[in-house]
Amino acid sequence: MSRKPERIPLARLAGAFGVHGEIKCDPSNAGRTLFVAGARFQLERENETREVVVSGVRAHKGRLLIRLEGVESVDTAQALNGAELTVERERIDLGPEEYLDDDLVGLELRGIDGRSYGKVERVEHWPSSDMLVVAGRMVPMVRAIVRGIDLGTGIVTVDPPIGLLDGDGV
Repeated sequence: MSRKPERIPLARLAGAFGVHGEIKCDPSNAGRTLFVAGARFQLERENETREVVVSGVRAHKGRLLIRLEGVESVDTAQALNGAELTVERERIDLGPEEYLDDDLVGLELRGIDGRSYGKVERVEHWPSSDMLVVAGRMVPMVRAIVRGIDLGTGIVTVDPPIGLLDGDGV
């Protein structure tokens, strides 16, 4: 298995909100609880990487609005549009049977009969369930299909319904 990154994406900044330097922030579900006043993150954009400190957080219409120390104007906030906040992996507190997308990408999808269906290419997040994308097909991450995930062996064991991973997909 390849070594997982030491820093993981936590949130993407989505532009200014208002005129006093607040920034729209779209955090991952795993990292949402880390957004509190005083939290320190790495800000990464184009050719810049620097530490930032959160000075304020509030929820607004399903997303977070944050203030960063030193960002006091709409222009300064807007200049951060598209930047990504990253954090050390160990700061993310996962529960039992919770995984980061990076943990799943590259794992082999194997049927309960031992058949290999390929490797997980990416994880997509849909309202109904998260989906593992394998060979261009979406596999819902539900207990009826995903029977086990073993990060140590790099295998996701599945019991797919007929047609999900067989044939031409038409």
